[in-house]
Amino acid sequence: MTQTEPTGRGRTIEEVEATVERGRARHASRARTAAVAYPIVTVAVLLVLWETGARGFGIAGFLLPPPSAVVVSLGTHAPLLLREGWITMVEIVLGYLLSIAVGVPLALAIFLWPPFARSIYPLLVSSQAMPKVAIAPLFIVWFGFGLVPKVLIAFLIAFFPVVINTAVGLAAIEPAKIHLARSMGLGPGATFLKIRLPDALPAIFGGLKISITLAVVGAVVGEFVGGDAGLGYQLMVANGSMDTPLLFAGLIALTILGVLLFLLVELAERLVIPRAHAAGAGAADRMG
Repeated sequence: MTQTEPTGRGRTIEEVEATVERGRARHASRARTAAVAYPIVTVAVLLVLWETGARGFGIAGFLLPPPSAVVVSLGTHAPLLLREGWITMVEIVLGYLLSIAVGVPLALAIFLWPPFARSIYPLLVSSQAMPKVAIAPLFIVWFGFGLVPKVLIAFLIAFFPVVINTAVGLAAIEPAKIHLARSMGLGPGATFLKIRLPDALPAIFGGLKISITLAVVGAVVGEFVGGDAGLGYQLMVANGSMDTPLLFAGLIALTILGVLLFLLVELAERLVIPRAHAAGAGAADRMG
């Protein structure tokens, strides 16, 4: 039977394939719509319950302001939040870039030099048990109250996922791919650049996406401990003055900032490894 021959029900194979493809496109479209609609509906329901509960039970505004009061505070303090958010964003981005600049070479050294890995890896793991908030005052003592301690705290919290995911991604390649590269006459350098590094990119970007969210935490911790500007500092000011609506507004601003930075990293992942992202999206659509 050729592709243009009719099937048992009078339809050609081409028409059947086109129907199946349209069905897949509709399913993918519904999955994308659901991925956006479900969280929006959930948040809307929670906000309605919050507003109704706060007003219905007469809860004091300094304890739990209704969402409408938070929205008013967002509008009133928008210039302040934008100005302070820019300061926090600079701290986050610098700490994040520093975590990449240190973490990726460190992971390469761990992967390529086993004696170095045996020496440094246990120290890296044990360092994560140390509370970063306890280290922050030392950075304030050593570097003052400027930009540097906030960047260093963001770096200290954010760099560990970069190191671990990069090292694990480089080591997790299937041995068959390495044997194939050797059979094709590729040297160690070419094998690393053409086979091992591309294979490790999904794991590396997984670490980068975790790292950017932790960098937000690090910058805020630095502002809590010794800041005189930034969203974290404004949260402390709002807390001290019992301005709970402004406190919620600052939390929303921090959340939006973190989500935007995460989406930028995800966009970079799509540009660098579009096939892996398409495969992940396809798997998500099939699960949906």
